[in-house]
Amino acid sequence: MGINDDIPWNQTIKKEARGINDEDFGEVQDIQGNYVLVQRGILNKEKFYIPKDKAESYDGDVLRFRFSKEESSQYQNEPSSSTSSTADEGVSYDDSAEEKETESIPLTEERLDVSKKSQEDQATVTKKPVTESKTVEVPLTREEVSIERRPASGQTEAQSPIQSPQDIKIPIKKEEAQVSKTPYVKEEAVVKKKAFTDTKEVTEDVTSEELDTSNVDKE
Repeated sequence: MGINDDIPWNQTIKKEARGINDEDFGEVQDIQGNYVLVQRGILNKEKFYIPKDKAESYDGDVLRFRFSKEESSQYQNEPSSSTSSTADEGVSYDDSAEEKETESIPLTEERLDVSKKSQEDQATVTKKPVTESKTVEVPLTREEVSIERRPASGQTEAQSPIQSPQDIKIPIKKEEAQVSKTPYVKEEAVVKKKAFTDTKEVTEDVTSEELDTSNVDKE
């Protein structure tokens, strides 16, 4: 596979270098001919001389290679052709540049990641009995006794002498109201659900790192 000429190699310097599984290879330090010089670590520095044709892509921030972290050890030795290759391309390489090593100090900042969690609540609708008095008019029929006096007809002699007082029972009828209650569906109440979206502000403290240069000796 040939060198990936679509990658702006000079722009990859000081950018992140990563492997196929997003493994951290460190930072691109220099482009030397057909090789990319990558350095990993701040105190215990590791240098890798990776051929350009092992590069897979560059997105402006990360230069990705098509091999894993386990395979990176084979590129730790400086290739003998890196210097001559640079001369063939007309690029001068300053040996003293190795003595002027730079260190990258990552500064970390926390980022707020807000997610939404759906939870179920309940809206309670209560049916309760309400007692009220209702009046209904009901016609009731009853019988009453009335006395009408008239002359005796036929035989005028009594069949028996006058005796003690005697009660004569005369049946009379009357209607009484009997009340019973029967439940029925008077109306229906329709309960509807409607979704509304509210915007809520979430405030949280985040911590970031910055460099304190007050104790750095000035030349």
